[in-house]
Amino acid sequence: MNRFVLLGVGALALAACSKPAPSDTATPAEPAAPATSAPAASAPATPASPTLQPPSFDCAKAQSEAEQQVCGDARLAALDRQLAALYKRVQTSPDELDIAAEQRGWIKGRDACSRAVDPHRCLVESYQTRLVELTINGGGIQVPATVEYRCDDNSKPVTAVFYNDIDPTAAVISWGNDQAIVFPMPVTREENNGGRWGREGVDLRTHNDQTTLEFYGTTLQCRVAR
Repeated sequence: MNRFVLLGVGALALAACSKPAPSDTATPAEPAAPATSAPAASAPATPASPTLQPPSFDCAKAQSEAEQQVCGDARLAALDRQLAALYKRVQTSPDELDIAAEQRGWIKGRDACSRAVDPHRCLVESYQTRLVELTINGGGIQVPATVEYRCDDNSKPVTAVFYNDIDPTAAVISWGNDQAIVFPMPVTREENNGGRWGREGVDLRTHNDQTTLEFYGTTLQCRVAR
């Protein structure tokens, strides 16, 4: 079975996420403590915050800065549990060895997020991307029709496949041999009749019949091919 694996954009993605100048490995910032004031003696006690549900691994044994950040962030911990459950299911497929090798490579990429300009965003997108890869490779989903674009630079074909019925919702953007998995992004008031999909380094915006694609430093003006 042909496996869907992102090819050709790994180095570009790392360059887009990396800090501009060499420095010591960044330590993820601790959440700012909420501003508080001493309550009056008669004031009711503030309800305790719910206990953070841990990720799939033992946080006492967290080795990388990325794992430590996952342990302290509810969203990242939830994504880690979701990925662990999906990975366990797909391990029974005939491509088990390929999946295991890919997973080891993914872990190295995830841990490199500690060097990103925005480590939290890098980690979220890393987990979301792996979830989409495993979901698509696992089969059992209906592959949507491919949308083809005509752009001002037609030296390489531009296509998109929008997966609206998977979790997380995603689209696969292809420009020539390069691919990127992107996710729904907030739109401005002026873009309400359009849409936006993106990740660090890639941005796809649609407005009326015009589409703008920013792909790791290259900007293309496109329209859907008729």
